[in-house]
Amino acid sequence: MYNHPLLKFNLFGETVKIYPYGICIAIGILCCLAVFRIYTDKRKIDTKVQDFMFVIAFFAIIIGFFFAKLFQAFYDYLAHPDLGFNFKDAGITAMGGFVGGIIGGIGLYFGVGHFYFRKENKGLHLKYFLTIITVAPLCILIAHAFGRIGCLFAGCCHGKYLGTEYVFGGIFMEPGGSADGYYVPIQLYEALFLFALFALCSVLYFKKVTIIPQVYLIGYGVWRFVIEFLRTDYRGGAGFFSPSQVQSFIFIGVGVLLIFVYKWLKISFRTKELDSNFLLKDNM
Repeated sequence: MYNHPLLKFNLFGETVKIYPYGICIAIGILCCLAVFRIYTDKRKIDTKVQDFMFVIAFFAIIIGFFFAKLFQAFYDYLAHPDLGFNFKDAGITAMGGFVGGIIGGIGLYFGVGHFYFRKENKGLHLKYFLTIITVAPLCILIAHAFGRIGCLFAGCCHGKYLGTEYVFGGIFMEPGGSADGYYVPIQLYEALFLFALFALCSVLYFKKVTIIPQVYLIGYGVWRFVIEFLRTDYRGGAGFFSPSQVQSFIFIGVGVLLIFVYKWLKISFRTKELDSNFLLKDNM
């Protein structure tokens, strides 16, 4: 929609350009951190765990961006193996970033937390783990929603090309690598869906519902699988399904699996308390 820098300035002899896409990503990250703080305050999570999570989130975001680029480079290689594996010039795929960031974040939470909470606060991070994974989807949703608005500005992740003349429902984009003109704004549709899912999950959160991760994984997985059929931009990969549709299957599968895991661990789907008692038996 507007893939031009909003601001230019010199820094150490280099020209720095600030694009709307980058601004939307920054807003999304700030909202993500704000949601975590506000929502965990409502659950009265210990401030030591909150501060610990801000540090973990910082590194999880970095890991997420790394995997977002790695996944896209891998998909590009599958589509064009003759060009070789090119990590440097690869774009990013959001779902790959979420997978990498979540796995990396959980690994750091338990790994670093084991040493950080080993004395007078022994096992404190374990006590609040269930609350953390309940609020995490809300943080991801709000960040992702603003990220999709950034995609709309950048012209990436677009739908069908409608031509150079205005068509009802279309938005003018300058995708880069594709013809300038009006496209079906899939990015806008997804941003609206993500804001709606964030609102729904927020209501569930304040009603003390514990299965928000499952709602997020299954809900977004189904949405992304369907909306991918309407996208016409280059997404890499090989085969009938797009890379994001393959990941959607994984999202849905993990969401369903987690429902059974909660039943197995006897975690109530709605409860007043979210202490992770199943993790605390041998640690407190």
